[in-house]
Amino acid sequence: MRADSVPGPPAADGRWSNAEHALGAFGVFLLVAGNYLGLFVAPPERMMGEVGRILYVHVPAAWLALVTFTIGFGAAIGHLSTGKRSFDHVTEATTEVGILLNALLLVLGSIFARPTWGVWWNWDPRLTASAIMLLTYVGVSLLRSAVRDPERRATWTSVATILAYVNIPVTYFSVKWFRSLHQIQSSPETMNDTMVAILRTNAFAFLFITLWFIAWRRRLAAARDRLDSPPPLEIA
Repeated sequence: MRADSVPGPPAADGRWSNAEHALGAFGVFLLVAGNYLGLFVAPPERMMGEVGRILYVHVPAAWLALVTFTIGFGAAIGHLSTGKRSFDHVTEATTEVGILLNALLLVLGSIFARPTWGVWWNWDPRLTASAIMLLTYVGVSLLRSAVRDPERRATWTSVATILAYVNIPVTYFSVKWFRSLHQIQSSPETMNDTMVAILRTNAFAFLFITLWFIAWRRRLAAARDRLDSPPPLEIA
């Protein structure tokens, strides 16, 4: 096979690429605005005081980590059901972006825990489940990097992603199923209107930035897949 016949990355559709970047830029704008409002406009949290302001980034990071892993779970089922590698590209993207968000929520949670509970880490059910969630998806990523054959890699990744997802409902419902230092999930009825608006602003900011990262990472996964796939047989 000639060197110039090696398949290269697919050309990005300019319209989709511009839309993704616009979505990401809007997410960054919302994040800056939401963080400013959270730091300087929102009232102090009644029980936690000023330290409660970190929840405006900690909670959206946790929400979007769960959402991202859920998208990957759906993509994994999609690949096993149809065999389409486009689903595998989404699984790869959501695994890596989800790991980033999961690590962020644990770091922010530790920063919050020190002044609130007096320790950087406590084996609280939700903290433990969140740490296990991170480790399982890191395991999925390591498994993926160890398999060279694209088709086998896609299948094994899908199976591992579905197994890893078992921990997601455990993480979400841990405060209801077990005794936890975390409070039961708040609702707009139990929060100040200003706090709700700021929390939603940052939640949308994280959502838009997350979708931007996933779209960007999915294109890279598709390009790598093309490079790893064997070239078509040449017919004499």
